Amino acid sequence: MLLELKRIHVPPGQRVILKNVTWVELETILEELGEHRAARIAYDQGILEIMTPLPEHEYNKEIIGDLFKALLEELDIEFVSLGSTTFKNQFMAQGIEPDQCFYIKNEALIRGKKRLDLTIDPPPDLALEIDITSRTHLNIYQGLEVPEVWRFEKDKLKINILENGHYIESQSSLNFPNLPLIKVIPEYLEKSKTAGRNKTIKEFRNWVKSKLGCLN
Repeated sequence: MLLELKRIHVPPGQRVILKNVTWVELETILEELGEHRAARIAYDQGILEIMTPLPEHEYNKEIIGDLFKALLEELDIEFVSLGSTTFKNQFMAQGIEPDQCFYIKNEALIRGKKRLDLTIDPPPDLALEIDITSRTHLNIYQGLEVPEVWRFEKDKLKINILENGHYIESQSSLNFPNLPLIKVIPEYLEKSKTAGRNKTIKEFRNWVKSKLGCLN
């Protein structure tokens, strides 16, 4: 399979699906692909998807991630951002590489760790997926028990909250229930495309500060 894998070229915006991939084969494939790569994977019960994102996908991921970090910094909340780290659970036979992910409430539990094992460590508190060149695998996040998943699709932000083992779409974030992020994040993302990244992030920080003043 590794020889075949090396021959596979996945153009940006495309995906390849491999069936009947064992857990041992998945581990070998991940090692062969390495950590510094453009392609991302999703694994569910023997089915492996390999996807390479488009530049638009990466731009949206970076800006939304930067907005989220700015929000946490202005709120003085400790967090760990692990980007597209591979999260997997052998018992569930599932694995995923989010576009971005954050430890917030559980940040202290994984602080300083170089390796994470979801059979003993908590999953990320929030995962971000950009649905331009790939589809969000909510069933995998559900199996891994990720509390909150943000999906950005067709210029809209959808927030999914895990309740009783299933995701429900919510108008507010589990971590920031008093902020209208579902409306504001897409607005600032769009603004960044004309005003630039730095100016947009600065304006967003000012918006967060103004909201904090209203809440206090």
